[in-house]
Amino acid sequence: MKRRAALARLAAGWLAAWLAATPVAAAGGGTLNGNAGAGGDAGKAGNGSPGGNGGASGNAGAGGNVGATGNGGSVAAGAAAAAPAAGGAPPAIRFEEIGARARARMIHHTGHFHGAKADILEMFTSGGAAVAVGDYDNDGYDDLFVTDSDAGRTSHLLHNNGDLTFTDVTAEAGVGKGNDEHSIVSDALWFDYDNDGKVDLLVARFGTPILYHNEGNGKFRDVTAQSGLNKFGNTIAVIAFDYDNDGYLDLLFGNYFKPVDLFDLKDPHVLPDNLDQATNGGGVTLWHNQGNGTFVDVTEKAGLGGHHGWTLDLGHGDFNNDGWQDIYVADDYGTDRLFLNNRDGTFRDVTEEAIGIDTKKGMNVDVGDYDRDGWLDIYVTNITDEYMQECNMLWHNNGVDAAGKLTFTDLSRETGTCSTLWGWGAKFGDFDNDGWEDLFAADGLRSAGAKNYIPVLLEMIITPNVDFTDVNSWPAIGDMSWSGHERKKLFRNLGGSVFKEMAAAAGVDNELDGRGVATADFDNDGRLDIYETNANQPSLLYHNVTATAGHWLELKLVGTRSNRDAIGARVTVKAGGALLMREVNGGNGYASQSSTRVHIGLGAATRIDEIEVRWPSGRRETIAPATVPIDHISYVKEGQGVVTAAVAGFGRGARKAADSAARPAAGGAARKAADSAARPAAGAAP
Repeated sequence: MKRRAALARLAAGWLAAWLAATPVAAAGGGTLNGNAGAGGDAGKAGNGSPGGNGGASGNAGAGGNVGATGNGGSVAAGAAAAAPAAGGAPPAIRFEEIGARARARMIHHTGHFHGAKADILEMFTSGGAAVAVGDYDNDGYDDLFVTDSDAGRTSHLLHNNGDLTFTDVTAEAGVGKGNDEHSIVSDALWFDYDNDGKVDLLVARFGTPILYHNEGNGKFRDVTAQSGLNKFGNTIAVIAFDYDNDGYLDLLFGNYFKPVDLFDLKDPHVLPDNLDQATNGGGVTLWHNQGNGTFVDVTEKAGLGGHHGWTLDLGHGDFNNDGWQDIYVADDYGTDRLFLNNRDGTFRDVTEEAIGIDTKKGMNVDVGDYDRDGWLDIYVTNITDEYMQECNMLWHNNGVDAAGKLTFTDLSRETGTCSTLWGWGAKFGDFDNDGWEDLFAADGLRSAGAKNYIPVLLEMIITPNVDFTDVNSWPAIGDMSWSGHERKKLFRNLGGSVFKEMAAAAGVDNELDGRGVATADFDNDGRLDIYETNANQPSLLYHNVTATAGHWLELKLVGTRSNRDAIGARVTVKAGGALLMREVNGGNGYASQSSTRVHIGLGAATRIDEIEVRWPSGRRETIAPATVPIDHISYVKEGQGVVTAAVAGFGRGARKAADSAARPAAGGAARKAADSAARPAAGAAP
């Protein structure tokens, strides 16, 4: 029933979008998919690949008018809230790649192995190109920590200078180590584990993690030994959240391989025992923050010890709206898992009843309310290439029924977000500030020589009685490519029912082997920028130069009774008749952590009607709209409402975004549209 109802809403949304877009399409050359006012070619959504988007993005292309809510009226006056910023045409999303100019382009190196099957192990461990966004010096500008993964290579701490340039301060800060003869850096995370007002740094590894305490003077101290984080694991993902709402951030590690030293294999049987339902993976590890600088492994106690899939990513959010953080686990080999918080320090597995059992290759977890119905949805990338026609999963949250049952419906095909080819990291973000969250997705496994590895691999897969777990069973890859040279995807949200793929038009359809995707407003101009990491290739920094973006609001939350980072806090804003909801997360999205500053696009709305913050402590705080000007960065401290940057504990860059005073009157972003003139040709590798 819920799926039929959801599809009915989508059908209504498609019809409304089609009717609204027809005049625009006619003006653009008589085709519904033409430019739909957004400058994109919906015909390229699938990039010509098998299993593209099933034509769904073509339908989405018809929805050029973002005024249609397409969600059956679940958001009152949604059309008005999503009205274009100016002139009646939807704003075109544009980015400029500035990584080299900003001194933020870092080349990643995959860990190297030795022996006859070294290239197979290197392939299975090539996911560690990660990025973490956090303001480590509290100057009001988000900084970057970018990982490297080969022995002897250092990761990079990049200080944001506030002028769209960065300075590498790794050596001075003392945070570059982690890659050695038995360890591979795979992920990173900023979180204030001791609530002292300074974010600390966790470096995850195929090995044991490293915890750096922020000393507050631009330097960090390795406190791993005394922290208790001493358990070996082949960790590929880590998130921070307060699962028991005690005011201290806990850690959840996602482990890929089982806990064996891959550099000193005693037994070659370490690969998946089943390509669809493997049970010999690393599972997850939950560490409880004791509040005294130490952590305790509570995996079994919390009810998570029975999970043995090949975890590739983790995501958290309050999926059933009860005020407690729940968990989604994306497994590469083995079904994805959904765990609901029992509110007593334990979780229960509701996978079968909530989402069902899948055999897809889960690669990413991000969370957002894409249709503005007040329930958090989940986006999981999978693999859609010439061999595996899986399709992604856009889990629409149906809410809790009368019997208390939470369910989701996969609407990826219907919304046009099905294919990101060999998917990796993907993030929700309102890139044009129209009030609807868009999606940017990275893809591409291995771009090398002209020969294709897939036919060679298939010979192994169809061999009778082959032992998939044995490294020696897998054919050497050498210089062959495997789902490489794939263009990235940018899906523009056309009012909550359908998305239009427009990466080429936006200037972000590079062909590098993407991994992590982090979003942040690096120059405090109110537009979300994108940092993309790539395996064995340079990272990219996409500066958002959308000239016709709508109005916006950014909030930096500071917890007092809650954890200081306010991870898990929920912000609800009413503006222009729309209900806009965001939650602060601690690392959702594969190989990445995005800014913890809440960003909300307001479209044409020129004032805020209501703001409420629901803190992890349980406190609900109503913020006076008059204290939160639009097109500004504001600071909210738990129990005190809006405060100055200094009271919130931030410095020079924490000033309200007065720099945006020159923003065009129509609600566009402050930077001139001419900034985009130097944007590389669409699809060109920078």
